[in-house]
Amino acid sequence: MPPPPHTRPENVLKRAQELIAVDQSTAALTILHEHVTSKRSRNSPITSLEPVMLAFVKLCVDLKKGKLAKDGLYQYKNTAQNTNVGTIELVLKKFISLAEDKVSEAQEKAEQIQSTQDPGSSGANVEDLEAIETPESILLSTVSGEQAKDRTDRAVVTPWLKFLWETYRTVLEILKNNARLEVMYQATALLAFGFCQKFARKTEFRRLCELLRNHVQNAAKYQSQMHAINLSDPDTLQRHLDTRFEQLNVAVELELWQEAFRSVEDIHTLLSLSKRPAKNIMMANYYEKLTRIFLVSENYLFHAAAWSRYYNLLRQSASNVMSGQSSKKDNPIVTDSDMARAASFVLLSALAIPVISTSRSKGALVDFDEARKNKNNRLTNLLGMSSAPTRTILFKDALSKGLLRRAKPEIRELYQILEVDFHPLSICKKISPILTQIGADPDMEKYVLPLQQVILTRLFQQLSQVYESVELKYVHQLAQFPESYQVTTSTIEKFIMNGCKKGDLAMRIDHTTGVLTFDSDVFSSAKALHPSSVSGFAEGDTSSVQRLQRTPAEIVRSQLTRLAKTLYVTCQHVDPEFNEARQQAKAAALTRAAAGAEQEHQETLARRAIIEKKKELASDALQKKQKEEETRKRIIAQQRQEAEAQRLAEEHKERERKRKKEEQDRIRRENNENEIKDLLKKGINIGDVDVKDLDSNGLRLLRISQLEKEKNDLNKNLRVTGKRIDHLERAFRKEELKLLPKDYEAQRQRDLSAYEQTKSETLEETERKHKEDVALKHRLSRLLPTYETFHKDLKERRHDEFEKRRKSADREYNNAIEKRKRDHREQRAREEREREEAQRQAREEEERIVREEEEKAAAEEEKKRLQAEAKAKRDEERRALDEKAALQRQREAEAEAKLQAKKNALSSGSRIPDRSGPSGPSRPAIAERTESSERPVASGPPRLNLAGNKPTWREREAARAHQGGGAPPSAPSSDVATDEVQLPKRTTGYVPPSKRGGVESGLPSRGRPEAAAARSTPREETSTEPTAKWRPSVRQDGLGRDGSPAEVAPSQRFLGGLRGPQGRDVSADSSRPVSSDGTTRTESPAEPLRKPAPGKFVPPHLRNK
Repeated sequence: MPPPPHTRPENVLKRAQELIAVDQSTAALTILHEHVTSKRSRNSPITSLEPVMLAFVKLCVDLKKGKLAKDGLYQYKNTAQNTNVGTIELVLKKFISLAEDKVSEAQEKAEQIQSTQDPGSSGANVEDLEAIETPESILLSTVSGEQAKDRTDRAVVTPWLKFLWETYRTVLEILKNNARLEVMYQATALLAFGFCQKFARKTEFRRLCELLRNHVQNAAKYQSQMHAINLSDPDTLQRHLDTRFEQLNVAVELELWQEAFRSVEDIHTLLSLSKRPAKNIMMANYYEKLTRIFLVSENYLFHAAAWSRYYNLLRQSASNVMSGQSSKKDNPIVTDSDMARAASFVLLSALAIPVISTSRSKGALVDFDEARKNKNNRLTNLLGMSSAPTRTILFKDALSKGLLRRAKPEIRELYQILEVDFHPLSICKKISPILTQIGADPDMEKYVLPLQQVILTRLFQQLSQVYESVELKYVHQLAQFPESYQVTTSTIEKFIMNGCKKGDLAMRIDHTTGVLTFDSDVFSSAKALHPSSVSGFAEGDTSSVQRLQRTPAEIVRSQLTRLAKTLYVTCQHVDPEFNEARQQAKAAALTRAAAGAEQEHQETLARRAIIEKKKELASDALQKKQKEEETRKRIIAQQRQEAEAQRLAEEHKERERKRKKEEQDRIRRENNENEIKDLLKKGINIGDVDVKDLDSNGLRLLRISQLEKEKNDLNKNLRVTGKRIDHLERAFRKEELKLLPKDYEAQRQRDLSAYEQTKSETLEETERKHKEDVALKHRLSRLLPTYETFHKDLKERRHDEFEKRRKSADREYNNAIEKRKRDHREQRAREEREREEAQRQAREEEERIVREEEEKAAAEEEKKRLQAEAKAKRDEERRALDEKAALQRQREAEAEAKLQAKKNALSSGSRIPDRSGPSGPSRPAIAERTESSERPVASGPPRLNLAGNKPTWREREAARAHQGGGAPPSAPSSDVATDEVQLPKRTTGYVPPSKRGGVESGLPSRGRPEAAAARSTPREETSTEPTAKWRPSVRQDGLGRDGSPAEVAPSQRFLGGLRGPQGRDVSADSSRPVSSDGTTRTESPAEPLRKPAPGKFVPPHLRNK
């Protein structure tokens, strides 16, 4: 059995290595997989888990267990991503490298099997790695016995290619949308692109592109997750752009043009998200790939536009590099030959744009449907252009940049023939050598076919201006091209029919007479007869058609216009009164304009002021409504979110409870089944008992009863067996007693003989060895004097050398002692210097801190002094403004008194004064008819002078106060025949804040000197004024019928951001209103303010109430 999953990683790795050594790799992989996916392994240190993971991925690659590897790598990523990201990258790189090595080994093996195979083409014949076996391949392998090249690849290389593809996809799925693993993710994507390009895996490349696209969409969707990538980060976005550009390059190399176009759209989307501009070298690659894509799709218009953008980018890069504004590595390498080649392609691609639409459709209107417009808008956005390109715009842009000078001579000549000259009889003859030169270049050969369409269009356009009819044979002779690009008669006729079908050509073919007739009907609605119409040709390019004379259709269409112009000129020369009437009408118009110019100007200004006010009020109301709606929606959304969260939490708890209960039931059931199996194996008969009715206690009782039974049976058997063995042993011993003396005597004789033999052998061996030692002593004793003499001589000879070496050793020893003492003294001196240096630095640091604190304190004092001076200056300015405001109010009161006196004088008269006289009381009446902006302050709200209007109680109170105290009376009653009744004032119009009546809101208007004075005047003082002022009706939101947004209390409009001078939140102290200068205002007890309950949402229109 394998060890439990909670074993230490070192022991698991050791056990796996032992199993691998005995060729049990599958069991080793099972052990490693159980340990890696175990929940207890999450608490193991990463340094211990890393070797286990390396061995695990190696076994997975060897055994082709991709799913097991995916599970283990997911678990390892979740374990290590918060602590050590490097180990995840190491394991994944090892996983990829092992899979790539297996593919290389498979290729080498296939080459050995099939020696004639072309290297690098292995696996290229398999269309889809996920659908290897096809019915054809199975039938072929059944009926054929030989191993062909593709079958060898399918059997040897393709399985490993499939495993490598699964490896790349697994790694990308593991690393997706993780900011800490973003670099590894992009590197793996590039490796996957290289795999698809190397083995020409088109199907896998499509799946890879779709996978990366889904990852980016999910990244934008799950931004709130932990470690989620942020596409707003410039570095992350740049890495994604690099990957998409590599994707675009591989798609173009594999000729997957649809995927290339999708890659272009992905790049454009990422570029729109990027805050920094893309590098010019990347954009050059982008436009170059777009030119190839548009050319393959035969969209010659946007192909030419892409070439134009590419050329502009090359020019910009060259100028940036020359001026030093950008480095060379960020810009493509541009030479004169590159610029000339790009200019030639720009001009040639623009010339190749068909003048007549060649798309297959049922009519010309299909080209202008909504789908076509949407497609053109998408392509225009991809090119980064503000408007859709046209043939004319591209030519104008090319000519303005001087591309004709840079282009090749044959391209310049082709432009001159097609767009400038008029020569219908020789156009094809002149262009044929140019087409031959263009066809010689393999890059330009692709433009020959669209150029033929343009040439035929110019031919028929120019022929229609010279001839009414022409023979078909002659047309065929004119439309002659080089042999390799010759067009047939059917092709020309098909081109004519297509042009007539689109409405771009107006001609008929008569095959009976062989004549081509150009339509000359002056009432025809064909576009060919009206080239200046809006519809025009396929691309709206009508100005490039060369014209020699006006067609009959144009003459008929302009006949009435020319007749009107001629009659007008004739009247000017024949009838003098006509000219005099024109001059008099002109002079009268000028006089009227001069007379009413000032009045009209004033009315315009007043109307503009009214409109601005209405706009402001409407804007404020709309903003208020929007804020309330947003608040309501936010509250509803928050309530829904909380309810949803609560519901999800309850559902989660319920699911967790059910899961735990089911898990407990399952474990209990499995334990019961295992117990029952053990009981059945041991032969225990459980009888007719239902297994479902048994629980752990019942099974435990059954097992205990079985153990008791087994114990009793064992004791009984042991007792019987012991009794039998006891009787048998007793019988054996009785029989042995008779034979023991004989056996003892025989044993004694054997031991004595063995002793005597051993003794004799030992004596002989000892005597022999003694004789040999004595002989050796006598032989060596003869050499002893010679040895002693030699030893003495050698010792005397080497005595001097020994003394010399001893003295040398003593000197080295003494030198070493001195050196160590010197080093010790130097070390102590160095430590002393370092300690002194540290103390000095500490003192300097303390002094610096003290100095900085003193400088900071001085700066604070200086700042406070400047603030005090600024505050004093502001107070002085405020006092000056208050004085000016008081003076202004005094002047307004005087002007009001004068105006009221004039009104009283006028009301005492019985007739309407003459307005036309030079003098009289007509001037005040005129003053009363001015705009509402000149209404006096005390005149009250605007009133409509309707029949039956009576003075209000405010007006009556003001009249009584005027009669008693000499104050000016309020507005007169409508019963009295006054000038105001006869000449009613305008009751509508804009009233400036300086001319409005007093507002009881307590907070004055903004931006006026009297507003500052009103701030400094308490409410109790303003209430003692003798003049009664009009008080507007106030709604709950603080705005009356004619109220101004400036009269609304700031606490109602800016409740969230209003603070006092000391930073105190004014909205928190709603019982004491605060004016704009920070001082508190006294409120009337009759108007208590309701303070909202804390923690509860209060709509803006009810705040601070």
